[in-house]
Amino acid sequence: MSSSRLLVTLTLVIVIMSISYEPFPWMGVNASDVPTSCYAYCNQTFESRHQCNKWCEELAHKDGYKIYGYPSSPNPRRVLAVLHEKGLSFDPITVNLTTGDQQKPSFLPINPFGQVPVFLDGHLKLIESRAISLYIETVHRSRGTKLLNHKNYKKIGTETMWMYVESFEFDPPASILVWEQTIKPMKGLKADYKVVNETERKLEKVLDVYEERLKNSSFLASNSFTMADLFHLPNIQYLMNTTTKRLFENRPKVHSWVAKIMARPAWKKACDANAWYSNKKN
Repeated sequence: MSSSRLLVTLTLVIVIMSISYEPFPWMGVNASDVPTSCYAYCNQTFESRHQCNKWCEELAHKDGYKIYGYPSSPNPRRVLAVLHEKGLSFDPITVNLTTGDQQKPSFLPINPFGQVPVFLDGHLKLIESRAISLYIETVHRSRGTKLLNHKNYKKIGTETMWMYVESFEFDPPASILVWEQTIKPMKGLKADYKVVNETERKLEKVLDVYEERLKNSSFLASNSFTMADLFHLPNIQYLMNTTTKRLFENRPKVHSWVAKIMARPAWKKACDANAWYSNKKN
């Protein structure tokens, strides 16, 4: 065998051995750094991308997720719903909002804004429930319920648009109504029904747009349940126990949509305090 052929043969052996015995050359880096490099490796190298992606998830999240929150608080419930839709385990850490734990010196270093949820993935810390939800969906796009269409840019554009509609059009009046009719009475305060009446008129305009949209679509962003629908659930859950409920019931398409999204098992589990307190790992 010539020296050149011997060199080629040895090179091939080394390559084969490196693929066979060290499929994850990034072992030892921080867990939060794994997904990008790992999934890129899957796309370039592995024939079985599905299996490779499963290995990436196990490697990146071997320590599990941690979430600081309170089970009856709307924003943590949004994240819990995503975790349950994806079938993911997590370690719940209770921040008792009724006793003001979120403003105590022990919690403020975790989130200086004094709010929940706070989400930990290894060394990565995230706040803001919608940002956390999008992170979970992006990392686990191939697992559980598909909450976003990651392949069609036009569809994800529509989904993103409706997520922004929830944030900027629906959430402001809905949150005020929840505060006035649910949170204030829990704190021993009286609701301001002048504010309630004024805010309901604002919410009605939003729901009128929803009614027209839902005449042509099973859900807001498409004919499938997506993150855009899920984001509405925390406020809707509380409003269904107030007089504002009639605004949803008076619009047939909106009423049907609300019934469908509230019936999802993942959402019911997100609202179940026992699922938070009784199981350290869900």
